[in-house]
Amino acid sequence: MTPDEMTIGDLLGLLADHRDKPLVFSYDGRAVKPGYHVTEVKAGAFSALDCGANPESWTEIFIQLWDVDEGERTHMPSGKFAAIIGKVSEHLSLDPAAKLTFEVSDGLAPMQLHKASTATVSNGRVDVQLVPRAASCKPRDRWLAAQSQAASCCGPDKGQPCCG
Repeated sequence: MTPDEMTIGDLLGLLADHRDKPLVFSYDGRAVKPGYHVTEVKAGAFSALDCGANPESWTEIFIQLWDVDEGERTHMPSGKFAAIIGKVSEHLSLDPAAKLTFEVSDGLAPMQLHKASTATVSNGRVDVQLVPRAASCKPRDRWLAAQSQAASCCGPDKGQPCCG
């Protein structure tokens, strides 16, 4: 999981202190319409083989947002969203550290996969920024992370010759 990626636990923790504030998701440079619905919540445990033939496993929660306008509705209160997730957790095991993916569509265009990258509270509402969930190469990602870690602890300016 990347540092700019929220889990369901992160999101629910933030919402707990702001239950009455509208919850506004944004993607593709705009906010979801005030009548949006949470149409489905899925939880899964996945096992896979990555492109380097390494076994992978993770848990993931998918939240489907239907981006529609419905009459005079306003953006869903944060507490209502939390209650929906709470109701789901009565029937499904939801890992608070699970990868969180949003499936967003207006009912006409194909669903797009997003991750929640940031959440802020301002102007009397909770804003959650959704960004596209891109494909990645896990062996390459692990190698880059190791290079970054080595660079952060090695070298004369770090006080250590090398930490490898």
